[in-house]
Amino acid sequence: MKDAFGTPQSLLVLGGTSEIGLATARLLIARRTRTVWLAGRHAPSLEDAASDLRALGADVRTVAFDALDCGSHAEVLGKVFAEGDIDLVLLAFGVLGDQANDEADPPAAVRVAQTNYTGALSAGLVCAAALQHQGHGSLVMLSSVAGERARRANFIYGSSKAGLDAFAQGLGDAMHGTGVHVMVVRPGFVRTKMTAGLPDAPLATTPEAVAAAIEHGLRRRSETVWVPGALRMVMSALRHLPRPLFRRLPL
Repeated sequence: MKDAFGTPQSLLVLGGTSEIGLATARLLIARRTRTVWLAGRHAPSLEDAASDLRALGADVRTVAFDALDCGSHAEVLGKVFAEGDIDLVLLAFGVLGDQANDEADPPAAVRVAQTNYTGALSAGLVCAAALQHQGHGSLVMLSSVAGERARRANFIYGSSKAGLDAFAQGLGDAMHGTGVHVMVVRPGFVRTKMTAGLPDAPLATTPEAVAAAIEHGLRRRSETVWVPGALRMVMSALRHLPRPLFRRLPL
């Protein structure tokens, strides 16, 4: 359960090496979160991330989790919830892909869609059911402003995030009144290893800023969080821009 200050005492990060996920974990540990599960593919980077969080005073455990292996999600995540209640699940895994290469390589494009949408749908349903069973908890799903309107430059990634965003909103409606809070987070361009080498987009942000927005949204029990907040108006304008004009924009 959340402590007297409203901070989740336990956290499960799906995508245990995600820079946004780890930034959120560090922030919440500083706010009194004490138990953290990092779920991801077993690799030195996962264990290194766990060690770093342990140094901050948290009890950190790792679990092997593969977003693409949907058939294993119920068993793997079920074992985590069997160890005790989870106050917050952060679904932070995803891949950007390579638009130019993926257009010419349909299996690669499918992998982007399976990771960002199918894997998230599977894990999201498993976690939502577990949170509902325990009667409380929050599920935070990292979407993207790229899902608001498909752009020529990254429509494969954008379409996968559009699907995730719609799923997360519908799941939030399904969980309403059950004690489970679902929050969709829509960051813009985030400076991470995934975007290294790409030019900054306008209103570019950092994992730490996204983490702060997540923590603020949790305290307010928000359903949708934009990072930075100004993107809400920007994307509203772009979403309603006539298509011929939209095509001409350097996006």
